Amino acid sequence: MAREYIARDPRTGRPIRRQRLDGHVDIRGLLPSTGLWQRIPVHEILPLARGESDGLELPRSAGGGFVRRSDAIKALHRVFESQVDLAHQTLLDALDDDDSEIRIASLEILPIFALKKHEDLLHCLSDRLLEDDPQVIAAARECFIRVAPVFPSGCENILRRELRDKRMDHRANAFETLRRTAQNWPEAGCLHLDELIREEDVDLRRRGSRILRAIAANGGATGWDLIGWSLEDEDAQVRRNASYTLTTLTRTEPRMATIFIESAIMDDDAGVRKSVIRALKRLDMQNPRVTKMIIDGARSRDYTLRKACIDQLSIMLSGDTLRETAAELLRHETRPDLCKRLTSLAKDVEMEGSEEEKNRFLAPLDKVEPSVEEFDAPRSGEATPEGEHDKQRSGRPHSEDSA
Repeated sequence: MAREYIARDPRTGRPIRRQRLDGHVDIRGLLPSTGLWQRIPVHEILPLARGESDGLELPRSAGGGFVRRSDAIKALHRVFESQVDLAHQTLLDALDDDDSEIRIASLEILPIFALKKHEDLLHCLSDRLLEDDPQVIAAARECFIRVAPVFPSGCENILRRELRDKRMDHRANAFETLRRTAQNWPEAGCLHLDELIREEDVDLRRRGSRILRAIAANGGATGWDLIGWSLEDEDAQVRRNASYTLTTLTRTEPRMATIFIESAIMDDDAGVRKSVIRALKRLDMQNPRVTKMIIDGARSRDYTLRKACIDQLSIMLSGDTLRETAAELLRHETRPDLCKRLTSLAKDVEMEGSEEEKNRFLAPLDKVEPSVEEFDAPRSGEATPEGEHDKQRSGRPHSEDSA
């Protein structure tokens, strides 16, 4: 069996906690692109990959076609378990081959083969990233972006160098690699971000702050520190990128989110305040700290923040407290729409509202069942029923009455 790779913190030597097990890694993303290498018989892979023959004609039963050494190198991970060591040495030799096509093929197979045996492979990858051949460099960058999230400890120094490379294409590729690494290994992501947010180069801080969202949910106390420091950065774009994590924190760590929102709610940057408003609506409105923060925000000079906080007043306050707070804010408000809103909140509808509004507060009448006498009583508009004597009189002829 292949030896399991254990990523360790370079400072402490302890294993780095990971989000998922190696067994759950989707290896399809580590495989080379589909091709003839998939149909090479297993017993023919090593001889052809070592250059012992110029090529191999595949039989019709295997789909046909002609395969060369570069195809066999892409199939090295398919060798028998007893041949892994020999295949590993063959791959190391191919990574240093004079033929650029062979080096490119070796870089394609490196991520999946590293799961079997990774010794010295990452060192060769580092060398290929420093090459002059643009095609080999492109293949090395693609290899790096696939292998680093699986072997973050082994790629740590390479990633640190690539993140600070003056070539913008290398730098962009490295930050995408860091983003993917941080999603699977939050501790590894925090390790690099801790260094990046201290850099004097504002481009590094800006790019690094974009990755804070990848560690916001699982970064723990270290991740919270990184977010807090970035929210206090002198560059507005860094603070804006860090503020994008606040909504995530309201779901996973509402207490930390409340602290960050409280410190960023009066930020000078409109983008930061916009993110704060979005996160503010997700907090627990029954929290006294949140209540005070919203009331303070309702006095802000920023119209958008002021409006958002005023809209939350009716959610967290009620009764006399709501009316008194709205009345106090109304004395200093100048915007017509907000004045209208505060006026409606400050009014006691039960006492000062229209007749229809007052009626909403009236309790409905209790339903009363009619008594038996009411059932027998004549209804409105009906004549009183006649008695027996009246019936006899009404039935007598007029001549009898005269007699």
